[in-house]
Amino acid sequence: MKGIFTLKRNTLILAALSGLLTLGAARQASAKLSNDQQVVASVVFKPTSESRLTQYVYDTVDPTSAKYHHYLSTTEFARKFGQSQQYVDAFKRYLNQYHVHAYAYRGRLSLKVRGTRANVNQAFHAKAGHQKGQPSRTYYQLPKKLAHQVVTVIGLNALKSKQNPTPKRTDNHAVFSMLTRKAAGSDGPDTHLKGTAFSKKYGALKFAERYQLTNLYNKGLSGQNQRIGIIAFGDIHRSDLKTYWRQAGTNTDTSRVRKIYVIDNQKKVQASMTADHVAEQSEATLDVESAGAVAPKAGIDFYTGTSVDNAVNLHTSLFTAFTQAISDNVDRQLSTSYSPHTDDLKLWEEHSATPSQYNHAFNLILEQAAAQGITVFNASGDRGPWEWSHKPLMECHGIPTSPYQVLVGGTTLPYSKVINGKRITVTKERAWGTLAGISADNLKAGAFSGGGGGFSALNPTPRYQQGVPGVNTFSAINLIKYLSDKKIYALNKHPRLITGIHEGRNLPDVAGNADERTGYATYLSCPVPAANKKAKPIIKKLWTIGGGTSYTAPQMAAANAIINSGKNIPVGFWNPQIYQFAQQADTPFNVLDDNVDNNNLYYTGQPGKLYNQATGLGTINFDKLYQKFK
Repeated sequence: MKGIFTLKRNTLILAALSGLLTLGAARQASAKLSNDQQVVASVVFKPTSESRLTQYVYDTVDPTSAKYHHYLSTTEFARKFGQSQQYVDAFKRYLNQYHVHAYAYRGRLSLKVRGTRANVNQAFHAKAGHQKGQPSRTYYQLPKKLAHQVVTVIGLNALKSKQNPTPKRTDNHAVFSMLTRKAAGSDGPDTHLKGTAFSKKYGALKFAERYQLTNLYNKGLSGQNQRIGIIAFGDIHRSDLKTYWRQAGTNTDTSRVRKIYVIDNQKKVQASMTADHVAEQSEATLDVESAGAVAPKAGIDFYTGTSVDNAVNLHTSLFTAFTQAISDNVDRQLSTSYSPHTDDLKLWEEHSATPSQYNHAFNLILEQAAAQGITVFNASGDRGPWEWSHKPLMECHGIPTSPYQVLVGGTTLPYSKVINGKRITVTKERAWGTLAGISADNLKAGAFSGGGGGFSALNPTPRYQQGVPGVNTFSAINLIKYLSDKKIYALNKHPRLITGIHEGRNLPDVAGNADERTGYATYLSCPVPAANKKAKPIIKKLWTIGGGTSYTAPQMAAANAIINSGKNIPVGFWNPQIYQFAQQADTPFNVLDDNVDNNNLYYTGQPGKLYNQATGLGTINFDKLYQKFK
């Protein structure tokens, strides 16, 4: 639900109940890094041939190709596209001279580097530098025999007066007061409902019935023999999962959840589950609760990239978690609702890799995932195209916009409610963009919500989007304006419809219910600061209702696990396939193409066209999609 409260600057806290948890949004904390702190960095290698890798990825989902469904093991991937074992060993020996340990991920596209900050910086000859008008950076140098195959190094920090970005905290008493109101008030779920009744109103069956996933349940498919990877931060309580799944009448076996700590160890991360980290805990919890309920027989691998003392920046942590999951290669579907900002250098807080370099590295590891038959889902954001920009057409997104993932947008289901004294009625499913009934204070603060969408500044239009009606054209309505002199948002008194063309990777790809007004339940037990600051925190047990594409992304991943549980071979990289399906007469998509009362706070449907930047290809009929996947 990020963006709907007046505490809008505290992005992590606004996400505490739900919503895309955008990393790197807050400014830096006050604690400085010391040279003896343990840090983690990633060295990303070039594939042997990037063009051949990209073609192979597309071939795996092309029924006319001899490589169709010929997914690679990590060993096969390393042999075809990874760097040589000799090169990797030479790199490790070099780093070892500086007492820096390096672990080569399977596939040989990346090294995980760990050591003290001083030793790591010495090994990479890292130095701080500054160019006029640009943020300070860390520059590095490697021996020529090693440097020629390196795409970038992520996570170095030689800045003396700076420290790694970490979420800025807010007044936790205000936050928990808000949480408690949500739990105890009319917006909380009716916990007198049990099992199927609860699930249909607040949980997995609400999603499944809306999008025809129940037809697959009726065929006996429930995620058996599948595992879902959740890429997250913070940690989760198994007791919370059990409570939620019991209430929803689904599989309560929490042993199906494995935890993988990729930066700090389990003891350190669990000790950090304090009031300061409730946002991360909440996001992680709703991801696992949602995925585990939609696919009740699937296992879940929870990858947490938490760096408790912030010695490892958020970009490195996320990249490390993804790379570990892809290297492990046990999950045929991965989902995340976390994202470092990638499209604007002014908001960039990774020191040694530029946004373009990070984007390149991220694309490579997601191509490895696709070559291995892994489908990756990512939440598209919860503030429409206004995520980090006062100008909605700017390609400024709080998410990586890689074309090798399914970007999941948001919709609103039909409802009729009295909100702030006004009756609000939505008669049919539409793009998620919530302005009706918004309070004047929330509007001024920019505390509105909607599904992320638009165009990527870093990634060109991928081949699977080219030629699809609606791609690279847009229809929008300027409902909102930003008054820079007053630093507030306001409604346009005379909004007008705007049409135009633009280029870049179009997002999102698909959409599903994400509106907090038609949202889902979450159960969370979290520490609340005591009134007496010296007293131990009180553990509050809260039922809340939330929205956001953070719910929809893990639900989509779980639906993919349902589909895969009925197939002999994983369906793999969705995007080239679904854009083809969308153009067929028996499409599995419900296109939301209206340009009236159907916007994500800016972009609208494009009448008669298959795609728009508010909801992508539209919502999914999973029964039809299952039949489409061969």
